[in-house]
Amino acid sequence: MNEAMALHRQGRLRDAEKIYARVLKAAPDHFDVLNLLGAVKAQLGHIGEAHRLFSAAVKVNPRAPQALVNLGQALHALKRDAEALDCFDKALALAPGDAAILNGHANALLSLGRAEEALGEFRALLAKAPQHAEARLNAGIALATLGRPDEAVAEFDSAAALAPGHPAVHFNRGLTLFELGRYADAVAAYDRALAAAPDHAGAVLNRGRALAALNRYDEALASYDRAIALRKDDADAHFMKSMALLTRGDYRRGFTDYEWRWRRTGMPAPKSRGRPLWLGEYPLHRKTILLHAEQGLGDTIQFARYVPRLAAGGAKVVLEVQPELVAILTRLDGAAAVVARGDALPAYDVHCPLGSLPLALKSERDTVPADIPYLAADEPHLAKWSARLSGLPRPRVAIAWSGNPSHINDRNRSLPFAKLAPLLAAAANVQFVSIQRELRGDDAAALAGEPRVLHVGAELDSFADTAAVIAHCDLVITVDTAVAHLAGALGRPLWVLLPFAPDWRWTLSEASPWYPAARLFRQTALGDWDGAIARVGAALKGFASTPS
Repeated sequence: MNEAMALHRQGRLRDAEKIYARVLKAAPDHFDVLNLLGAVKAQLGHIGEAHRLFSAAVKVNPRAPQALVNLGQALHALKRDAEALDCFDKALALAPGDAAILNGHANALLSLGRAEEALGEFRALLAKAPQHAEARLNAGIALATLGRPDEAVAEFDSAAALAPGHPAVHFNRGLTLFELGRYADAVAAYDRALAAAPDHAGAVLNRGRALAALNRYDEALASYDRAIALRKDDADAHFMKSMALLTRGDYRRGFTDYEWRWRRTGMPAPKSRGRPLWLGEYPLHRKTILLHAEQGLGDTIQFARYVPRLAAGGAKVVLEVQPELVAILTRLDGAAAVVARGDALPAYDVHCPLGSLPLALKSERDTVPADIPYLAADEPHLAKWSARLSGLPRPRVAIAWSGNPSHINDRNRSLPFAKLAPLLAAAANVQFVSIQRELRGDDAAALAGEPRVLHVGAELDSFADTAAVIAHCDLVITVDTAVAHLAGALGRPLWVLLPFAPDWRWTLSEASPWYPAARLFRQTALGDWDGAIARVGAALKGFASTPS
């Protein structure tokens, strides 16, 4: 035992492991060796074996607080936090003031989604032991979980002062700085994490995300490749790499990696369709293919352009889409049937998610189908909105300024209505028509006080309504949301306000291959909506002064 413990202290874990195992063979119920061998197994990352050994140690001596703590930590690592909490409760009953037990108990609460309780316990521990670096770190994580990022960063800063070489401190600080939009600071935090732990795959991956948010795509791709080298089946790394490749216009490699989206963190398992997945392996002549929506409304509109091509190749195409899009997509050439998601489907031979069509049909940047318009407003809806809009003066400009708030990049792509004030003032003779369906924050009050804007967003029951309003307008100005895709697919004059790091489909160049006639007004610096809006306003003056 003495020899094994000396090796253990020296960090020679494999050598210590062998001797502990020999001792355990001779004395299977030896409490200390069960505990110490379990600790070695945990340090080597063999958490299942560590759990077995710690469980045996607790069985031998159920009143040893350290054994209960070790077992609780192993259960925590195995994501069995309800059981871990029970272990820490028992340990606390034996050693009420122990800092390690208090920290572990609060950690288990945090993992169980009880962040407010966890924060209270971390605060209580820090009141007794303000130099406890792990509690500082974990208090920061709790604050970040509770949506209090500025306070979280302050805790991470304190933890870094106590433990400057702790990679988890810098990693979590980087995650929180990213959420605050402080991307350059996030890169620096990840660099500090990697200086302490060069193979920290999470830091490598998230460093790539922060670099991509700064439009530093070459460096981002290098980070993603490094993350994949560390964990070849990391779906998040492959997916983020696909986003960078597609943004740069490398569609061949980008759409291949895009297929990893189904396995990335937080994605539910794909629905079983009962028929083979088709990704372009063979012709579809005389076969029925189900194309199903998988992402947002804008994505569905964007990828629906492939339907006529499949139909021209002899396929019978069934579209399953969001209910709001059924009416407008029913008019799409080549669609034999358009079904609302959740309704009964006709029989089909194969299926394909809409977002996989560019891969299946081998789209390159220069071969994206751009037969625009491929959608059109229908006569009943045109007549309905003609009665409402025909009396308005021209030019009429439809506007939308925010998208789905649950979108991963919504904080960068959406803006408050008040930000558009310089645009509204830019051309006195323009009639603005708001087609913004959901209002946030102070939007309703600001909109009500703006006489230059007719707000019809609340009256748009479906995208067939939105399409008709757009058809009665001379121009659409919008942020990157479904309205941009709809206006683009309708072939209407379209100006898009884009954040500094755009969504991949808008690329980094002057035009997007998906909507080549659209004018793109990009932020030239991170968060600089004022500059982009000023350029739109200047262009609008010229547009409004040009005879129709």
